[in-house]
Amino acid sequence: MQRVELAALLVEQKSINSHYLNRPVTVDIYYPQTYPKSERHHLLLINDGQDLPKMPFEPMLDNLLANEIIEPLICIGIHASEDRRMEYGTAKVLDFMQRGAKAEAHAQFVLFELLPLLKETYHLTGSLNLAYAGFSLGGLSAIDTVWNYPNLFSVAGVFSGSLWWRSRDLDQGYNEDTDRIMHQQIHNGKYHAGLRFYFTTGSQDETADRNNNGIIDSIDDTLGLIEELKKKGYTDKEIHYINYEDGRHDVETWGRALPAFLEWGWGKGNAKNAIAVIGESC
Repeated sequence: MQRVELAALLVEQKSINSHYLNRPVTVDIYYPQTYPKSERHHLLLINDGQDLPKMPFEPMLDNLLANEIIEPLICIGIHASEDRRMEYGTAKVLDFMQRGAKAEAHAQFVLFELLPLLKETYHLTGSLNLAYAGFSLGGLSAIDTVWNYPNLFSVAGVFSGSLWWRSRDLDQGYNEDTDRIMHQQIHNGKYHAGLRFYFTTGSQDETADRNNNGIIDSIDDTLGLIEELKKKGYTDKEIHYINYEDGRHDVETWGRALPAFLEWGWGKGNAKNAIAVIGESC
């Protein structure tokens, strides 16, 4: 087990043998040096945790905690495997190439192996405000899990999410209104009180514009998902969206976007300290 100590942050790396994924899963645990005894704990899960050191996440979070900009927050970076396109995605519906076949197993790892271990190891015995975030395809995985387990999660954070994930390809009679999998899940679902959503895109995420409306698909799909959420009853108080004009589909852009997300979710003085999910597109 690796261990690093910063001014306000302790970082540990663990390997968890997962029965559901049939492999060891590496997780990085970012734990505040002084975590107050409380009946309410803040925990943020982040997909593609192997990319966090490249941002770099440690000094970013350490600075926010040391200067008391955010509430004490435990962050968990979940490393992806080489089978990422099978383990991330939407758990209940495969995409048109049958990707995401292990997404349900990944969700089960999070819910029934990772969370119980964290609760026991770090004595999280009180109320748990749980967030899930990710980048790109990892973001899709995060919001899929949050949407399907609203009794456990408070917020989903999606950075350049792979919200194009579809059940039918463009040359197979693709229908924008029915074939985007995450959009359909929300369309067919219902309002869950207490959920909040944080989205980011970058104007340079990609160049694809499949419906030729002058808006790249990354932005179009994000705005479309927000529209579906609003149809369910969510408002601008529960949905936050930022587009970065110079933003690209890369770790550097997501690293620049993370501090604003962390302040939005756990900033000192916020009326609601929510928890979020972040994902990553293909």
